[in-house]
Amino acid sequence: MTRRNSITFLVILVIFILCLAVVFPLDKGILGGRPLKLGLDLMGGLHIVYKADLSQVTAKEQGNVMKGVMAVLGNRINPLGVSEPLIQRQGEDRIIVELPGLSISDQDKDRLSRVALLEFAEQVTGDEPFKWENKYGKWKPATAVIEGKELTLTSRYFKNNTYVGTDNVGMLELNFEWDEVGTKLSKEITGRLIGKPLGIFEGDEALLGDDDNPIAPTVQAVIENRGRITGLSTKEAQKLSLQLNAGRLPVSLEVISEQKVSPSMGSDFVALALKAGIIGILLVMLFMIAYYRFSGFLASLALIFYALLCFAVFKLIPVTLTLSGLAGFIVSLGMAVDANVLIFERMKEEFRLGKTFGAVVDAGFNRAWLAIRDSNVTTIVACGIMYWLLGSGIIASAPVKGFALTLGIGVIISMFTAITVTRTLLRLFINTGMAQKPSLFTAFRGK
Repeated sequence: MTRRNSITFLVILVIFILCLAVVFPLDKGILGGRPLKLGLDLMGGLHIVYKADLSQVTAKEQGNVMKGVMAVLGNRINPLGVSEPLIQRQGEDRIIVELPGLSISDQDKDRLSRVALLEFAEQVTGDEPFKWENKYGKWKPATAVIEGKELTLTSRYFKNNTYVGTDNVGMLELNFEWDEVGTKLSKEITGRLIGKPLGIFEGDEALLGDDDNPIAPTVQAVIENRGRITGLSTKEAQKLSLQLNAGRLPVSLEVISEQKVSPSMGSDFVALALKAGIIGILLVMLFMIAYYRFSGFLASLALIFYALLCFAVFKLIPVTLTLSGLAGFIVSLGMAVDANVLIFERMKEEFRLGKTFGAVVDAGFNRAWLAIRDSNVTTIVACGIMYWLLGSGIIASAPVKGFALTLGIGVIISMFTAITVTRTLLRLFINTGMAQKPSLFTAFRGK
């Protein structure tokens, strides 16, 4: 065993141990603490499809408007306690919302589809009435009297040009601009709140930053027609920009589809899929060992490493596993076995030529590599087409995306395990007595 092969084997062993720590236990994992993320068909929950009314929005603005509406939906879903909600755009005017393991009331569903404005607030002192309360205190709407009418400062007065930029010294800032009425409101309200916080609320909840603290920037100066908010992270600023731009546009949401998936049905699917996967892997391993003998045994070890590495990647990304996603994983498992079959058949031919075991291993892998590369690359290209075109644009099918994603990840990992892991394991026996017995490594029975 060469020094290089020994180092490679140790690296593979370390990766194997790390993958074990990531994958088990499935509900959290020792390393990373992430559970295996299951889709609605496996976990149960609520699937809602919304249609946005874009009739009053120009084609140029539609993309930003839909992003803003999705940000608003995400901000409303968070207080419901959903661990991994899925919010994605489907086509031009539809939004899919999946809430795994959750059943919500009609009132909560109505709140989700009602795109409300963002309201600005000032802190309450003394026994004044208040509308909101959070860790920073009690708040009331920031109002001012304009032309004899008391108006509340909201995002309806924003122009649709809020953007994230940097100041002269490179500090991140959120730039915004008011319309005519908003300018008057802002001038009066910020004039009396210099040095004080200005809260931002949506419905009954305060907007939260990356640290889960309410966003309440301190007013530094009087803001008239335009201003800026500093002290935000990049993620906070971009999200707030989208929400402010969407808040003033006339976009309403209509529920066009709603489906509840039973959690008990999902658990049954998980049990059946797990049983089918274990049986399938065991049958494949038995075939490999029976036909290719010790080479098949080593390939079976590589197959176990492959499955473990796949699930570790699924948990770390994370990938939402659905029935279609599991199907993609099983197909990639078959491709991983196919790569080993190609390699072992090449090795059989090299043994017939009377080469030594070390030369057989290298030649078998080198000659099989081109066929493995071409077949796997074409599969990865097909996965890309399914994911980006069929999964996101033309058909916009979530099952298609799930199948393409798990199959693509599996194929990439299978190339690594077939070429690197199996070859490394075989090279461990080059200088041993077993290398003198070709029948142990192929189905070939003599010259």
